[in-house]
Amino acid sequence: MPVGEICVREVVVCERNTTIREAARLMRQYHVGNLVIVEGPPESRKPVGIVTDRDLVVSVIALDVDARVFTVGDLVIQELVSVTEDRGVFETIQQMRVHGVRRMPVVDRAGGLAGIVSVDDLIQLLAEEMTALGKLISAQQAHEVEVKRV
Repeated sequence: MPVGEICVREVVVCERNTTIREAARLMRQYHVGNLVIVEGPPESRKPVGIVTDRDLVVSVIALDVDARVFTVGDLVIQELVSVTEDRGVFETIQQMRVHGVRRMPVVDRAGGLAGIVSVDDLIQLLAEEMTALGKLISAQQAHEVEVKRV
């Protein structure tokens, strides 16, 4: 299954010059734990970073940094890892594990932001698949009992 089929398409975004205070306000307003930092015009926004609620706590609040002055761009220190929407779920999980990330932007073929996938999304998908497999076992056992009666 392509990751584009399970990713969240409604992504809350900001630009590098968004203040830490504004980023926190956006997270609160939209009830999200991360913002994707983008560049470019709205029709072809390219992801260039991610800032998480944990980043705000560890890199801003804990260090008593002025959230009105510093920007999310100041927090982006590593190159962003993303996945194309046609990549498989298993490949995406492997890529997330290799890079040690819990969230990954999903991009279209042109590199524009298409969505975001998180460990939570993947666990939910895998749990549904495991439930379906469990039902298969029960159905097979019931079928076997029925066949033996005949």
